[in-house]
Amino acid sequence: MSAKTISNTRLDHPAAGAYVLEVQSLVRRFGDLTAVDDVSFRIAAGETYGLLGPNGAGKTTTISMVAGLISPDAGSVVVAGQTMDPKKVEVKGNIGLVPQDLAIYPDLTARENLRYFGRLQRIGRDALDRRIDEVLDLIGLSDRAGDLTKEYSGGMKRRLNIGIGLLHQPSLLILDEPTVGVDPQSRNAILESVEALSVEGMAVLYTTHYMEEAERLCDRIGIIDEGRIQAEGSRDHLVRLTGGVDHIRLSGSGDIEAAAQALRALPEIEQVDADRRMLMLTVHDAPTAVARVVTTATEAGVSLSDVEITRPDLESVFLHLTGKALRD
Repeated sequence: MSAKTISNTRLDHPAAGAYVLEVQSLVRRFGDLTAVDDVSFRIAAGETYGLLGPNGAGKTTTISMVAGLISPDAGSVVVAGQTMDPKKVEVKGNIGLVPQDLAIYPDLTARENLRYFGRLQRIGRDALDRRIDEVLDLIGLSDRAGDLTKEYSGGMKRRLNIGIGLLHQPSLLILDEPTVGVDPQSRNAILESVEALSVEGMAVLYTTHYMEEAERLCDRIGIIDEGRIQAEGSRDHLVRLTGGVDHIRLSGSGDIEAAAQALRALPEIEQVDADRRMLMLTVHDAPTAVARVVTTATEAGVSLSDVEITRPDLESVFLHLTGKALRD
């Protein structure tokens, strides 16, 4: 899929490093239920921020307040320097919202859908035609632009849904579980499209309960559960925060005990366990340490047949923070 360069002509994007979105102490209650409880985070231009949590964690309620669909009971949202108010249309113009539910017309083609929504957004005719071509290229639907969308697969409809949110070149794109219910090929195409957006300098707020999506796409991740941000940071930061360690397993033959002694002398190795044909090492940064580990074991007289690295993931971080699995 092509990641065609997209010109920024309609909206003034914040300078590099500026925060496009600032969320401060959001609270939202529904009767006796506090769905969102003191949630705060910020997203810079060109950054993809993930809200990772199970269904019912408060992700959709949070983005509904960010997008100005509902008002918070407390707290504030600032988008591109403007305070969000559900009544302020001009603030919402900085946002592209891609909801879980599809917002497309099945009896129109992809191009007709994009043209219809572009006119609603008051994009001029010449600029709109050019923009539609750019968006179709980005979401990988140029060759199917003239087909009725009721003939599309679920993944193609999801990609068109994203394209509609991109039409007016928002400063902030909000994607609420955009890969739910799609096949693996379409899912990968959607993820490729999202990856291209941060390259273009767009701020992206991405909600998901798929750990592997957050690890692939997001510069920073907020782990949310029961309406609260439990922890926030890069993938590596979150793993370190919870004391996660890596493991390197060496399989082979030769002088295993001599190799174990040599490896224990390395400063980056925390622990070495050995049996007749295997060494299990505990280390904080396996990718950095593995080359030295292999050299040391080989020089100590071990002929290696396999090297395996195991690293903690966001699933284990979530379990550590909340006491339950991500998909519970």
